[in-house]
Order: sequence, then C-alpha cells, then structure tokens
Amino acid sequence: MTSLDARLGQTLPRDLVSGLVVFLVALPLCLGVALASGADPLSGILAGIVGGLVVGAISGSHTSVSGPAAGLTAVVAAQITTLGSFEAFLAAVVIAGVIQIALGAARGGFLAAYFPSSVIKGLLAAIGVILILKQIPHLFGHDTDPLGEMSFDQPDKQNTFSELFVTLGDLHTGAMVVGLASLAFLLAWDRVSFLKSSKVPAPLVVVVLGSLLGFSFDGLGESWAIGASHLVQVPLVDADVGVTGLLTPPLWAAFATPQVYVAGVTIALVASLETLLNLEAVDSIDPHKRHSDPNRELLAQGVGNITSGLIGGLPVTSVIIRSSVNIQSGGQTKLSTIIHGVLLVGCVLLLPELLNRIPLSALAAILLVTGFKLASPKLFAAMRKAGKTQFVPFVVTIVAIVFTDLLVGIVIGLVNATAYILYSNMRRPLRRFQERHVGGDVLRIELANQVSFLSRAAIAKVLDEAPAGSHLMLDASGTDFIDDDVLQLIRTFQDETASARGVTLSLKGFKDHYDELDDTIQFVDYSSREMQSMLSPRDVLDILREGNARFRAGNRVARDLTRQVERTAPAQFPMAAVLSCIDSRAPVELLFDLGLGDVFSVRIAGNIARDKVIGSLEYSCIVAGAKLLLVMGHTSCGAVNASIDLLGIEGSVTEATGCSNLDPLIEELQRSVPVEAAMAARQAGGDDKRRFADDVARMNVERTIVGIRAASPGIDKLVREGRIGIVGAMYDVHTGLVEFLSPGADVPALESGMAPSKTS
Repeated sequence: MTSLDARLGQTLPRDLVSGLVVFLVALPLCLGVALASGADPLSGILAGIVGGLVVGAISGSHTSVSGPAAGLTAVVAAQITTLGSFEAFLAAVVIAGVIQIALGAARGGFLAAYFPSSVIKGLLAAIGVILILKQIPHLFGHDTDPLGEMSFDQPDKQNTFSELFVTLGDLHTGAMVVGLASLAFLLAWDRVSFLKSSKVPAPLVVVVLGSLLGFSFDGLGESWAIGASHLVQVPLVDADVGVTGLLTPPLWAAFATPQVYVAGVTIALVASLETLLNLEAVDSIDPHKRHSDPNRELLAQGVGNITSGLIGGLPVTSVIIRSSVNIQSGGQTKLSTIIHGVLLVGCVLLLPELLNRIPLSALAAILLVTGFKLASPKLFAAMRKAGKTQFVPFVVTIVAIVFTDLLVGIVIGLVNATAYILYSNMRRPLRRFQERHVGGDVLRIELANQVSFLSRAAIAKVLDEAPAGSHLMLDASGTDFIDDDVLQLIRTFQDETASARGVTLSLKGFKDHYDELDDTIQFVDYSSREMQSMLSPRDVLDILREGNARFRAGNRVARDLTRQVERTAPAQFPMAAVLSCIDSRAPVELLFDLGLGDVFSVRIAGNIARDKVIGSLEYSCIVAGAKLLLVMGHTSCGAVNASIDLLGIEGSVTEATGCSNLDPLIEELQRSVPVEAAMAARQAGGDDKRRFADDVARMNVERTIVGIRAASPGIDKLVREGRIGIVGAMYDVHTGLVEFLSPGADVPALESGMAPSKTS
C-alpha cells in the first residue's frame, strides 16, 4: 500500500461522513438563498452542485465549501431586477467568473493578507449569532422565511428580532417537539464520551430520527402533523424533461449590453471579497492550521461562476456556514466538499421525495449548535483580552452584520478596523527611545519596516514637538521602504526647519537607499578626548548606573559599532577602568550598555589585584585619563567558591585541582575568607553556603580597593584629590542588577545612592 493509499484510508471515512452532513445542511440553504434572491429554487441547487464538484475540485482549500451565498442575495435580487430577466443575469455571472479568473491570474488574492483579524473573527462570531437568532423560529415551527435567509430585514416584512416575538404566536407543536428533541440530542451527544468519539455523525442521526419522529406525527391532527411548509422542499424533477431540460443557458444577446458588464463587475468584486474573507476565516478555525492559496481560490471561483452561469445557477462563493459544518463534522480534505456536491446531484435527481420528509426544525437544531460553536464565549473573552483596538472592530463587525446583511456588515467592519489602524499609525507608528550617550541625551525615533504615507502625520508630529535645544535621531536601519512624501518631509526639516528651531537632527540608515539623505550623526556616542575631559567621576558613575538599568530593561542603546571602530581607531580615551571577574556571565560592556572605546576592561578570576593588574589600572587612570576605577565582583563566583572549598585542605591547590598556576590566585582570595565561618558554611551547605560565598565576594571587592590604593601611590593621590573615583560593585547573575558599594570617606561625592557595605 502506498503512502497516498494509507492517507486516503485514514481520511476517506471522515470525509464521507462530513460530506454527508454538509449535504444535509447545504440542501435547504441552497433553496433558501435562491428563494431569498427571487430566483428559481433549482438555481440554488445547481450553484451548490457547481460549488461542490467544480470549485471543490480546483480549489486548494481543504475545508472551504462553496455554493450560493446569503451575502449575495441582495446583489442578486437587485441585478435580476435591473437586467430584466434571470437569463440576462446569468450572462453577468459568466462575466463575473471571467473577471475572477483574471484576478487570480494577476495574483489579486494578496488582498487577503490585509484583512484585519478582528474583522475575520467578527465575521465568524456574527455568523454564529445570526444562525442562533435566525434558527430559533424554525426550531419552533415558524417557517415563514427561507432557511438560508440571513439579512436583518426579511422577506415577510419582519426583521431578525421582531421575528422572534412573532414566533411566540405561531408555534407548531410537532415541529417544535422535533426541533427541541434534536437540539437536546446534539447537546447530549457532545457530552457523552463514547458518543462523541463515535464515527457516526450526530447531525445524520438527528436528521434520521427527526424524519422518523415527524413521520410518526402524521394523522395526529394539524397541530402535530408536520406539513410541507415545515419540511425541506426539493423541486421534483419531471422524468420526461431529462437532465438537460433542468438547465437554463444565459441570454447570449445580453453580452452586447453594457449593463450586463456593470453587473458582472459588481458580482465579481462582491463575490471575491466574500470568498477571500471566508477563506481567511475558515483557515483560522481549521484544526490543522493549513493555509489556502487565495489566488488559486479566485481561479476556482471564477471557473465555478462561469459554469454556474452557463447552466442556470446562482453565483457561488466560499460559504462560512457550510465550511464551518464541514470542519466541525471532521472533514479532512477537499474530498468532503466534492462528496457533498455528488450527493446534491444524486439525491435531487433520485430521492427528492425522501428528502422532502426532513423537518426544517431538525436542520435548524444543527445550525443552532454550529452557531453556538462559532460565537463561543471563549472567543469574546479572548478578543476582550486582546485590547480595545481588537475588541471594538470585532464588536462593530458583529453588530453591523447582524443589523444589516453579510456584505454591508463586512464593509462596515473593514472601515472601522481601518480607522483604528489609521488612528494607531497616528498615535504610535514609531518606536521612541530616550538614550543617554556620553555626549548628551538623544531621542531616537526608530522607523518601521514599511513607512507609507499613513505614517507622515505621526512623523511630522514628532518633528514639530521637538523642543529647542533637543537632539533627534531618525533611525531607518530596519526600514525597507519610505514613501516619497515622508522623505520630502524629512529633507525639509533637516535643511530648513531644524536649524530655525534650534533642533539637532541626526540620520541613520538612510545613506544607501535614499537620494539627498545621507547618514549624519551629530552627537558623540563614544568616549572622546573632549568628553573624557568634561566628565567628572560622578558623571561616569551615573552613566554606568543608567546603562545597567537599560540592560535590565532590555532597552539598550542602538550603537553603530562600525562607525565607532572608525572613530576610535586613531586613539582611545575611555572614561572608566573596570576590574572584574573572567566569569562568562559578567561581560562589562553588556552589563553597562557601553560601546567601543568607553572603558578599559581588566578581567581576572576573582577580580583580584596583583602587581600586573595594578599596573594596568595605573596606566588607565594616571596615563590614559580614566575618571573612575570600578572593582566589580559578582554572585555565584566560581573562584570564590573554590577558595572556600579549598580552605584547609592537605597538600597544595595544584595537587587538588591539577592547575599548576592557581595557587597564588586562591591564596589571594582566601585572605578575604573568615576561616571559622567558612567551615560552618561548608558544613551547612545549600543556601547558607551560597549566601556566605556572596558575602566573601563582597569582602574581596572592598579588600581589593584598599589593596589597590595601598599598592599604588599614584592612584591613591588621584582619589584623594578627587580627580578620579574608586568604587566597588556586586553584579547579581540572577537579576542582572549591579549594586554599587559605598567607596568610603575618601570620595564622599560618590556615596549618594550606593549600598552600604554589609561586611565593613
């Protein structure tokens, strides 16, 4: 058995079941849409057959089911009246199909990617709400309107809500019993595990039992007997006419009439919009999350409408109700769609009398349950949680569809969602970062990947609001397209407005893509000679503290490292020297959000200060002019833990570790370890030992600072004169926080905001 045969063996049974259920639901809907459109009932069935066989075969969608759509009823009725005959209308359907094929070939399906998800989910929920409201009358035997009628204003001059009150005075006992029993059966089926997992579809059982129950009411009187008005009414085919006699060709002379082409364009645009929206909606509820090619779908719909127009059928589109039933019935592939088309052909030709025994109330129960699943409370809760920009268009779409019709409601939903998009573009189309560079504060405006004319107003607002003396940077590093209107706005501000208002404007990411706009950085973003000379020890400490805050918040400054390489190549003037540990989790430049040329970095296990290290620090401060000397330890330090574990061992560190050069380092660290406390901590283990090791790391930082000043008269002199600062810090590897320690009385100007020593 091939893999294809194996897959078919797995999916075919479920597709057969799903196709059967979709057929049972689609049959009355096809008839209802035709009646609501003012067309012959058979035209709706023909459209359903075409949707199943023709569109189903060509479409790439696994779950979408096509046929006559309730959303087109108003358009169909209006065009039949305008063109004067149904045959002339069929010519317009053929033209619409040709236009859809052209749209598909031109890859017009890309529009589907721009439908807001709030509108798509609103469409699903609205269909669910309408199914519930529209099927309640049919459930109780009030069948004055076609089962597939979905508009707010109904053919019987009532509306969706007034019909509910009229139903109270027009109950049919037999139909109501069948409907309520069917509804109860469906709800119970989903709650009984062995029934829910059964391969027998609940809707099929409901139709069979409902038909048998309705049949048993015959002879019980008018209030119980379910008459033809409460049953499916499939047109009976005259055997003498033959199959070809059922088909109605278009009026060929109508192709010479301009109005027919206007009607064709109207049908093509409306049907394509509804198809693309329904396709997106169906894909969103597909349990396998498969994606359907919208261009192929337009081609399939075009061929389907040409076929339907040539044989006397209504226009076809992807239909959300049938597609939802298909998914909920377990349909796996597009074979279920084709099967439903085959059943429409066979049963309409061979078994119309049997189909005409199905109570509409049983079908109404199936559609009611489908409606509850589409408009589930979980969907409303999820959209509410998503925020106002998602929830408002979602609700507007639902309300608009319920109170108008499918087409008008979708347009209103799209307009509302578009308004929110425009509003969001106006308010927050840009990302803003207030950055602290060594040369001063800069407001960096990060442009989006695509900057259309919709962003022009927001960018203009940012530029206009820049106060005198401020510095802006427009960052287009991640931008692929900028509209010409926006480029002209930036050019004008750069050349004329900025200098007049005292605003400094820097540009980044423009150089290689946009004429007349070169990258221009007008602030110092690295430690230069001028910056180094202007900074005080307090300034440098503040820069480090603010950099660590950015690191922890994930708001690191966007640095042009290539530019910094070029600018720092001739000479270096770092603002600080940092003595830290070699631990891989403690890279100084990252922890303080620094760039190239900003700090000297000396890294050694345990951040100890031996003679060669002190020599490096002396050069950093005495010769190269660094304004701050920072000694930084960290929590969970491996070197400190080793010094505790190796305390008091027999033999040498080399013998214990195999590292022949580790003895001096461990011995230096052990000078900061209280012996008795270390033994107690080693014995206690766990959190007690970890806390003790962190305290030792802190003591080691303080001891190192004292040792540096004692071993280097030059550094000590600079500290006493206030020309440099020397401070300690502890980096927490768990939180990312750098805690600065009080440096003592020698540098009082740096004490503010520092943590006092816990061990001094």
